[in-house]
Amino acid sequence: MESCPSVKNILVLDSEGKRVAVKYYSDDWPSLSSKQAFEKSVFAKTHKTSARTEAEIVMFDSYIVVYKFIQDLHFFVTGGDDENELILASVLQGFSEAVDLLLRNKVHKKTALENLDLIFLCLDEIVDGG
Repeated sequence: MESCPSVKNILVLDSEGKRVAVKYYSDDWPSLSSKQAFEKSVFAKTHKTSARTEAEIVMFDSYIVVYKFIQDLHFFVTGGDDENELILASVLQGFSEAVDLLLRNKVHKKTALENLDLIFLCLDEIVDGG
């Protein structure tokens, strides 16, 4: 039986790997420390890549992570290892384009922090409970 595609989390980190906006949709990371450890590991694995023009895909700790960098922000969408990468990439593309529109093409950490309410609204709207 086919199941509905699901997203485990969406992360927006800065150029040093610090949280800007994150939303977890699953209990795979039950504690704050496990979430922060995952974010740190994902950032360490991806920050040296050049995912500026197109989204990149990486297998990481039995998860598929699709990511893209815009200015000094790093966008990540995580799914299970059996998830369709194209679906995850579509979520990433939709979310990053929505943030770009909401921030009026000024996708920087400072602007993102000033408009955090809009980014969290976007996170809530783009994925319905995972």
